[in-house]
Amino acid sequence: MRDTRERLPDEPVGARRLVGSPEPSDTRSPADSERLFTIRVHVTGMRIALLGGTGDIGQGLALRWAYDTDHEVLIGSRDAGKARTAAESYETELDSHGVDRTVKGFVNEMAADRADIVVLAVPPYHVGDTVDSVAGKLDEDAILVSPAVGMKGDEDGMHYHRPGAGSVTAIAAEAAPDPVSVVGAFHNLSADRLANLDVTLDLDTLVVGDDPDAKGIVRQLADEIEGLRSLDAGPLANAAEVESVTPLVINIARHNDGMHDVGVKFE
Repeated sequence: MRDTRERLPDEPVGARRLVGSPEPSDTRSPADSERLFTIRVHVTGMRIALLGGTGDIGQGLALRWAYDTDHEVLIGSRDAGKARTAAESYETELDSHGVDRTVKGFVNEMAADRADIVVLAVPPYHVGDTVDSVAGKLDEDAILVSPAVGMKGDEDGMHYHRPGAGSVTAIAAEAAPDPVSVVGAFHNLSADRLANLDVTLDLDTLVVGDDPDAKGIVRQLADEIEGLRSLDAGPLANAAEVESVTPLVINIARHNDGMHDVGVKFE
C-alpha cells in the first residue's frame, strides 16, 4: 500500500495539523504567510464515513481511500446489514489487489458518530433528510462533504436541475448543524472509473466551501487519491456552477464513442 504522506514522530491518530507557518528566514509578507498558514492543511489518520456508501460514488471513493491511504473507511447505510455486506465486498476487492484493509459497515447514524469526515454519497433528493437523520451524531469539528448533483433526463440528454436552495451542496449546508462545515467535492467524477482499481486516474475535482480549513482538509483527502487533483473553485455559492458540469460530462460520454468513463481535467 502506498503512503506518500508526511508524518511527524509521535503524531496522534486523527491529528489535523496546519502547515505552511513561516520559517524565521521567510521573506513572504505577513499577509501571505498568514494565508498559507490558514489554508494549507495536513491530515493524518482520519475516519471517513460514506453515508450511502453502498452506492456507486460511495463504493468508488471508499475503495480509492482504502487503497491509496491509511485513513479509516466506514460504510454507512440506512440498513446496517447492507452496509456490512458492502464493506466485506470492498475488503475482498482490495485483497484481490494486494491490499489488506479493514472496512467497517454501520447504520448511517453510527457511521457519522464515529467520523471526522462524513461524505453524503446519497441521491440529491435524500441529502437534506440524511443530514437531518445524523445531525445529532455529528461532532462539531466534523466536515460534511456533498458530491450529489440534481439532474433531469430527457431524449436529448441530462440537464442540471437546480434546487430552490441554489445547489445540492447548499441543501446540505442548510440542514447541517451550525458548527459543522460543509464542503462540495467529487461531483464530476466517474463512479465506475473510481471503483475500478485497475484504472489509472488522471482527473480533477472542483472543491467549494466557505471554511478555508475544512476545504483544505477535503482537498488534501482528494489529493491523496492517486491521480486525482483537487482545485479550489471558491466559496459554497459557486456550487451550482460546479454541479452543473456533471450533466455536461455525462452528455459527452453519451454522444462520443470510447468515452464512457469521461471526467474533467483542467490545463
